[in-house]
Amino acid sequence: MSVITYRQALRDTLRAEMHRDENVFAMGEEIGVFEGSYKITEGLLKEFGERRVRDTPIAEEGFVGAAIGASMLGLRPVVEVMTINFSLLALDQIVNHAAKIYGMFGGQNSVPMVIRTPGGGGQQLGATHSQNIELYYSFVPGLKVIAPSTPADAAAMLRAAIRDNDPVLLLENLGLYNSKGEVPDDDDSVAEIGRAAVTREGNDITIIGYSRMAMIASQVAENLADEGINAEVIDLRSLRPLDRETIVESVSKTGSAVVAEDDWLTYGIGAEIAATIQEGAFDWLDAPVRRVAMAEVPLPYAKPLETAALPSAESLTTAVHETLRAVGRRVG
Repeated sequence: MSVITYRQALRDTLRAEMHRDENVFAMGEEIGVFEGSYKITEGLLKEFGERRVRDTPIAEEGFVGAAIGASMLGLRPVVEVMTINFSLLALDQIVNHAAKIYGMFGGQNSVPMVIRTPGGGGQQLGATHSQNIELYYSFVPGLKVIAPSTPADAAAMLRAAIRDNDPVLLLENLGLYNSKGEVPDDDDSVAEIGRAAVTREGNDITIIGYSRMAMIASQVAENLADEGINAEVIDLRSLRPLDRETIVESVSKTGSAVVAEDDWLTYGIGAEIAATIQEGAFDWLDAPVRRVAMAEVPLPYAKPLETAALPSAESLTTAVHETLRAVGRRVG
């Protein structure tokens, strides 16, 4: 095992997959000469050359469309969109083409492409550069949407995405790039897209999160253990397809749940999770499902306001305490 950053796990995996399959190539804004805004592609241009590390114009609709065409001809492009906010400029290509070609062509053409794109607040980048709009894509049949939270999952899920024959959006939270974790040496494991991970087992309450909030959920669960609260933590990892079975099984055991997400509350991923629990585990629920999410405002630039708007360990802990009080347990 080696302890490496989330950033390095992505870079090492992309490099290894390019060595493994000559059809894999990278493309995006400033990923070559500049080595990427987040240095995921550092060193790749020098190693693989311009044929397989392609700097693109500032034209997301154009280069995402080019990647779709390349994938239909047998290549496996890994596209870096500088932030998920900029993916809106390619929304037509992603939703109306990448997601639909396999079905509309009767399975004659697949689109084996990956779109890597970071998002999230906390970096003082302003409202238009700090969004978590994964719901836009998780809503669309034909796409796969994944959101790893640890370096090990970042590696295994990027590997799975590159080898998958469907279009996959890999969501990276800016706040995770420097986080560290153990990653197996010389590992070639491929994660199962659509399978959540139970990262901590417990009996008192289920805490569900993904990406940055899955990491915070684990930290909160550790602190709750000091209070005698044994929380089970589920890291969704995949937003489409969604592992409803693991969610329902956990809540059926614990009897209560809190869902934590980095996007807005209304119509969010948490709403879908809450509906899943209501449909599949209603008879076991002892309290309403609570949701923790970002304030429903364009994210402020000022650091104190930005911090106040984002979900936190404190707000998640409060929601857990409130839920447990609702089932009659004395906490806090």
